[in-house]
Amino acid sequence: MNVFDEMLAAYECKTVEDKLNAIREVMQQVALSGLAKGGFFDKAAFYGGTCLRIFHGLNRFSEDMDFSLLESTPDFDFRPYFDCIEEEFAAAGQKVNITLKKKTKITPIQSAFLKSDTALFNLSLERGRVINIKLEVDTTPPLDFATEDKLLLLPRSFYVRCFTLPCLFAGKMHALLFRSWKNRVKGRDWYDFEWYVRKGIALDFPHFCRRAYQFASVPEGSLTMEKFQQLLLDKIRQIRFSSAIDDVRPFIREQDSLQLWSADYFEQVSSLMRIRD
Repeated sequence: MNVFDEMLAAYECKTVEDKLNAIREVMQQVALSGLAKGGFFDKAAFYGGTCLRIFHGLNRFSEDMDFSLLESTPDFDFRPYFDCIEEEFAAAGQKVNITLKKKTKITPIQSAFLKSDTALFNLSLERGRVINIKLEVDTTPPLDFATEDKLLLLPRSFYVRCFTLPCLFAGKMHALLFRSWKNRVKGRDWYDFEWYVRKGIALDFPHFCRRAYQFASVPEGSLTMEKFQQLLLDKIRQIRFSSAIDDVRPFIREQDSLQLWSADYFEQVSSLMRIRD
């Protein structure tokens, strides 16, 4: 059994969705190992839901991988790291292809897709589907964030530079309040928000403001904690939580708590959140 299959065997997969989530997560860890070996984390840090899942035990699976450069570098080229990722997958007994995503508009986010073929992960008999993981690198990031090195032991021992939990929380709240999903409701954002509050993580308010000023067309210096709290309450009252539940269901196993989700519930959750200035 190769390293990839050994890692996959650690997951209890009762459904096709379970297996798909497990395969994605093993792919994510192998990709991180390749990036670490290539020195990527000398220049960048890992953040987002997948970071929260892998390093902090978030009880939901995540699809994409988000990275931020440590300094603004608009001409940063992610492609030199592709070989490191492909070599790490080969060492784990798998073959992947990495391609750049063609963008429909110019943004400071570089995207690539880490793609397996259907036979590679033995899903052809179940769905016959290709498994994609999107990697995004913010080349002109909002700064004022803190990082820490986190250890992974598989597929080998290595360190990943990650945003600290308060800065991860700030990024999540920026996404929850300002990211546009058109008619979709990103229930995963609300699930993560609830997790941060339950864990007593204090939101890094200066970093939240920096993200809002750069990406959300919020006038510089206009945010206060009171205004932030009002924005959050307004957002809660706009959300159709039945749609949020539908979005998050495929990524979690324990779903009993979703029955509590409502505007009233999240208003009370928001009243318990911690914020540091």
